[in-house]
Amino acid sequence: MAIPFITAAEAAEYVKNGDSVGLSGFTAAGTPKIVPPAIAEKAIKEHEAGREFRINMFTGASTNDYCDGALARAKALNFRTPYQSTGDSRKALNCHEIHYVDGHLSELTQNMRYGFFGDIDVAILEVQDVNENGEIVLGAGVGNAPTMAMMAKKIIIELNSTINPSIRGLHDIYIPLDPPYRREIPIYRPSDRIGSEVLKVDPKKIVGIVKSDNPGHVAPFTPADETTLQIGANVCQFLANELKAGRMPKEFLPLQSGVGNVANAVLYGLRDNPDIPKFTMYTEVVQDSVINLMEHGKCTFASTCSLSLSDETMDEFFKNIDFFRDKVLIRPGEISNNPEVVRRLGIISMNTALEADIFGNVNSTHVLGSKMMNGIGGSGDFTRNAYVSIFSCPSITKGGLISNIVPMVSHVDHSEHSVNILITEQGIADLRGKDPVQRAETIIENCAHPTYRPLLRDYLKIAKAGGHTPHTLEAALAFHEEFIASGDMSKTDFGKY
Repeated sequence: MAIPFITAAEAAEYVKNGDSVGLSGFTAAGTPKIVPPAIAEKAIKEHEAGREFRINMFTGASTNDYCDGALARAKALNFRTPYQSTGDSRKALNCHEIHYVDGHLSELTQNMRYGFFGDIDVAILEVQDVNENGEIVLGAGVGNAPTMAMMAKKIIIELNSTINPSIRGLHDIYIPLDPPYRREIPIYRPSDRIGSEVLKVDPKKIVGIVKSDNPGHVAPFTPADETTLQIGANVCQFLANELKAGRMPKEFLPLQSGVGNVANAVLYGLRDNPDIPKFTMYTEVVQDSVINLMEHGKCTFASTCSLSLSDETMDEFFKNIDFFRDKVLIRPGEISNNPEVVRRLGIISMNTALEADIFGNVNSTHVLGSKMMNGIGGSGDFTRNAYVSIFSCPSITKGGLISNIVPMVSHVDHSEHSVNILITEQGIADLRGKDPVQRAETIIENCAHPTYRPLLRDYLKIAKAGGHTPHTLEAALAFHEEFIASGDMSKTDFGKY
């Protein structure tokens, strides 16, 4: 029996108030673009008619404005997990219009299969191809699509004609068994293929196919500036020194890199550093910089969950697919971020922080401790299990009004126990084997901006009587309190404590 073609509005009618809906994709890559706006339109009409309509949405990571944006504006979201990055959803969750659960990306699908989140009513998948046997070729981002499709009672397909057919063969779809039957995940090199090129679903669950010709758009990151270039150079210096000292194998190790301008600057720095050998990547997102590294022969292979490429780079990628085909695998997030594999391969993790404190704790999610920015994403999956974990950030932001090195972080995502190396444009703080006071002294002298070093020294001086990890609790958040009061952390006065 042929799968029927339906409109986006008809597809939206399969989604009911209170439903739990799973979306394919990871970042904007592979995320539906036609059906979610139709669901948002349905929500608006239901609200105008005086009827409740809100859904629970599960994704691989962030989405796009067609999903988080449109649905948040329509007040159509009741519950959201595990990660978001649009302004409208951020605003809604910070005022508690959306129940947002921030979580480690590698854990969501297994927790869904364990029953922790209940049933999945509908899965919406953006695909390049689907046949009557339920064999699906996904798009540029897999995310949590395999488990969502397996659990869903109904599946809606967005068949996107703008996805290049050459993507077939780049996927490696694998779902591990659940305990007590789970076996090791047999990945011993980033290039090891363990699954299927297609996602196989029960075709009886597919209620319809919605045609799409929406390419979506991934904007390129802003060019690196002096600060991000220096951070990149410092990361490269650290890695080169580790190789020379024999603390890393001469063959080097696979890299993981977070998303954003700082991460891109770090990767470009690796390309141009002659002391860094060729390397592979085992990561969650491949950005433009990775494609550039491959073209320069520096990165030889990348395992990922998403090709989150700008339009121009995506076109370049598929024009040269014969060159790239044996250099990329796109996996589910449960595998790309899997702690077992990260620990086995000896991943070097490189992620960014909003702020770090002088003892090595990192806040990567909450502005001033309470306002969610995006979420923890996959950084915890990699950091806790890495061969060596690196966090980087500028030492200051807002022209120096904010120090990103503070006495105590206002929210902790990565504790001192997981953070090995902290890097800013000022320098490198190697925290391995150091007690709390030694870590504080190292971070202040190497990572803090010169404007803030005297203040941080003052804090450490008054806090030193405070035990193993010295804190003066009444002053620990003085930087943040001063910023709220005056808009300038540098006006903090520790003399009154």
